[in-house]
Amino acid sequence: MDHNPLLKPWSRPKPEDSAGKGWIERPNAVVNLIWQTRPAPPSEYENRLGDALVACFGAGIEDAAPLVARLNEMGVMAPDGAPWTVASFEREMARLGG
Repeated sequence: MDHNPLLKPWSRPKPEDSAGKGWIERPNAVVNLIWQTRPAPPSEYENRLGDALVACFGAGIEDAAPLVARLNEMGVMAPDGAPWTVASFEREMARLGG
């Protein structure tokens, strides 16, 4: 399995004032899904972008502007097919990581 089909959308924690509310998982009684934070399998676009980012980070590129320039040189374009800008890259990272 490459994603967690049971993943619920994230919501802010709501503190509980009453003792005994909620539950604690028992490690030996919980199914450990490998991709616990992924609601669906990654798309071809996400895989290609991820592979390109790994290559960039492996080459020591960590700042946004050089990273965006390298992605554009590699032909890994933004989701709309346009070349990346720092702003579009940051928006996409927020969307994918959010």
